[in-house]
Amino acid sequence: MTEGQRRVAGNVTAFLVVGGALTVLACLLGWWILARGDQPFGIDIAWNAQVTAWFHPALLGFSRVMNWVGGGWFGVLVVPIGGAIGLVLLRRPWAAAYFLAAEAVSAGGVQVLKHLFGRVRPDEILVVSDYGSYPSGHVANAATLAVAAVVIFPRIWVAVVGAAWVVLMAFSRTYLHAHWLSDTLGGALIGAGAALLVAAAFAVPMTRERTDAPARGPWLG
Repeated sequence: MTEGQRRVAGNVTAFLVVGGALTVLACLLGWWILARGDQPFGIDIAWNAQVTAWFHPALLGFSRVMNWVGGGWFGVLVVPIGGAIGLVLLRRPWAAAYFLAAEAVSAGGVQVLKHLFGRVRPDEILVVSDYGSYPSGHVANAATLAVAAVVIFPRIWVAVVGAAWVVLMAFSRTYLHAHWLSDTLGGALIGAGAALLVAAAFAVPMTRERTDAPARGPWLG
């Protein structure tokens, strides 16, 4: 086995272990919530009261924009398809396939957990949302996008931007009272876990694709 092959094998193992652990944690958190009789944690109640005290039209407008960008037809269709098209144009078809697969697995996992746990949303919700508060689908989608971006373009700045995107999405969901704070944690866990587990399946062809492709500049990898 060459050095490159060992590195890819190590990446696959890391993706499986970390992705599996994050997915298990998302499930355990859901079971904990269910075992408590669907009651919010103390930190959920405190954070819900805090964002209520922070009411401002600008924050409300920002959160409504994030609600539209991170979900519905735009977040579910335009973002994945647009991202995949962009990757194909960069001559990264395997990366495009990975991105679409990660988004699909993440969305499916979120729906399974929503119907499995059926948590009630906060009473003060300001937007129309689907069934089940746990986990947050918007945050899961944001986490999947962020982790997939780092897998495809392993750069520090990509990780920083991705982390900021997840935090902002989590804030917007709680600001709109669409989710408890713990729902956003669950969404981040299942979204990141799905992206890493799917990355394990695509690691070999994506590495070969990145290695064989012509240089595209230091910011594209």
